[in-house]
Amino acid sequence: MSRKSGVLLHVSALPNKYGIGSFGIECYEFIDFLVGAKQKIWEILPLCQTVFGDSPYSSCCSYSFNPYFISLEILERNGLLTKEELKRSEDDAPYIDYGKLYFTRYDLLRAAFSRFDKKNAGFRAFVRRGKFKSYALFMALKKKFNNIGFYDWPSEYKYRDRAALRDFAARESEELLFWQFLQYEAESQWRMVKGYAKANGVKIIGDLPLYVAYDSVDVWENPRIFKLDENLTPKKVAGVPPDYFSKTGQLWGNPVYNYDELAKDGFKWWVNRFVSALKNYDYVRIDHFRGFDRYYEIDYGRPDALIGEWVKVPSEKLFDSIHKRVSRKRIIAEDLGIIDDGVRDLLAKVGYPGMRILSFAFNGEEDNTYLPEKLEKNSVCYTGTHDNDTLIGLLDHFDKWDYENMVRGVAASLKKFGLSRSLKTKKALARAVIELGYASKADTFIIPLADAAYLGGEYRMNTPGREIANWTVKMPGSAFSTRVRDRLAKLTVKYKR
Repeated sequence: MSRKSGVLLHVSALPNKYGIGSFGIECYEFIDFLVGAKQKIWEILPLCQTVFGDSPYSSCCSYSFNPYFISLEILERNGLLTKEELKRSEDDAPYIDYGKLYFTRYDLLRAAFSRFDKKNAGFRAFVRRGKFKSYALFMALKKKFNNIGFYDWPSEYKYRDRAALRDFAARESEELLFWQFLQYEAESQWRMVKGYAKANGVKIIGDLPLYVAYDSVDVWENPRIFKLDENLTPKKVAGVPPDYFSKTGQLWGNPVYNYDELAKDGFKWWVNRFVSALKNYDYVRIDHFRGFDRYYEIDYGRPDALIGEWVKVPSEKLFDSIHKRVSRKRIIAEDLGIIDDGVRDLLAKVGYPGMRILSFAFNGEEDNTYLPEKLEKNSVCYTGTHDNDTLIGLLDHFDKWDYENMVRGVAASLKKFGLSRSLKTKKALARAVIELGYASKADTFIIPLADAAYLGGEYRMNTPGREIANWTVKMPGSAFSTRVRDRLAKLTVKYKR
């Protein structure tokens, strides 16, 4: 990747009158903001449909689009909603209310579907493509069985008996078309956004979670590639051992992969997943890349991740298969957490740029690999990710020792870059960290919009290990001001990004 910079902001956090960001005008306005700020990258989180917990990293279908991202205003312009319905859907709450969305948005989308021309040629071709056939079946069955997990459905549906599914699809054809309609609208709107970004010289980095949710189309459709027993109950689940994010580790609960089965057809499922993701994005960031070298599995039913086992992945064969279909130049590795020689060796073999987080850099250790002066060219530098506090939030929570330690570390790095900046205030300190990211040798520098706008910890997207109050952030209008835009543009020009 050539020297460039960009902004991290998920679609959900874009300003919108209807409770959550969408693929509507706010995307186009944000792309215009990026162009004005001379940014070449827009990084987002997974676009898939969220479920209980609201995390884009836990979806009922890893390759779906989130129906909440369908622009209501576009539906209204196309005659599928009324202005009165839009008015009733307005929501100016400071945070996203997913519970409210669940109980109101689908009724609105069903109203739009009732007015949609189901004989539309584009829609008919979309359905014939078959990509979302299993998704539509899954969602219709979820509705029929009051949203219980697929593993508790009657056996003919749980184990995907062909005759039973065919009969169900015939009886519930309208319901299946509704779920196809949601994906058709969302995909069509996203393709327009992506096209606008391309026309304006903005590339999109998307996110590919390592794991999929247990109660998902992915597991229901492909049980053989996961470590499940004969009842389709997980034998092992995913997580990570204790680290700087959590003292008891993180128990994610996702079923882990059966790589012996995956290898039998040349890892076709993984290859198709990469190919599909790169139709939606220009680059893809592999979340939890270390899980492709070795992954941490925990016995199903354990209360935490303290006790588990590391399992080796046939990574060389896996990535050989992936690279036959996908350019390695379009992939970024999230190499954070517990990184050992195996992960470093794998990253060197595949050649992907890794991630360097400046929020982790200034802890007083001179050999800290995240220090801006130590960053290698083939890397992506961030002030922080969606899992970190904002720079201002971090400084707000520091005790005196940590704060002064960061001041000393930032001052030392500035000196090595031949820069002299005031560090007397939190905002000045955050500004200096941002400039060091721009100045670094890293080919790509990404700044979360909350950091670019000097926002506090109330605009943190996610706190790992916390079960509530995540993913609900809405960016304030001030974050998109000309002041923020021009400040980014000035640094971009100065450091030739």
